Amino acid sequence: MKFLFDENISYRIVKQISDSVPGSIHVSQTGLNRPPSDREIWNFAKAHNFLIVTFDEDFQDLANVNGFPPKVILLRTGNSSTRYVSELLLNKLPDITQFYQSEVYGLLEIF
Repeated sequence: MKFLFDENISYRIVKQISDSVPGSIHVSQTGLNRPPSDREIWNFAKAHNFLIVTFDEDFQDLANVNGFPPKVILLRTGNSSTRYVSELLLNKLPDITQFYQSEVYGLLEIF
């Protein structure tokens, strides 16, 4: 399991979660056009087996239309610091792992 962080999350988060979720990257590290479209991020995540982590509800729409993979973690925390988001993800890691292994669910909302 590895995360692909959308542009609306600071690239600094990768360092904060790398010990617990190795292989995670920020979208700025993908080599995609800047700024990449949601569809480009979706296709990259699908091709490289990433979970998309985002604040962007457009990915909820993509998940509803296209199914999964990739799976999407939609953060519903409002404007939050990078430290808060990283701690939240690390605290929710057991739930995220269960979600990742599920063959039923493609979207996880974290509040």
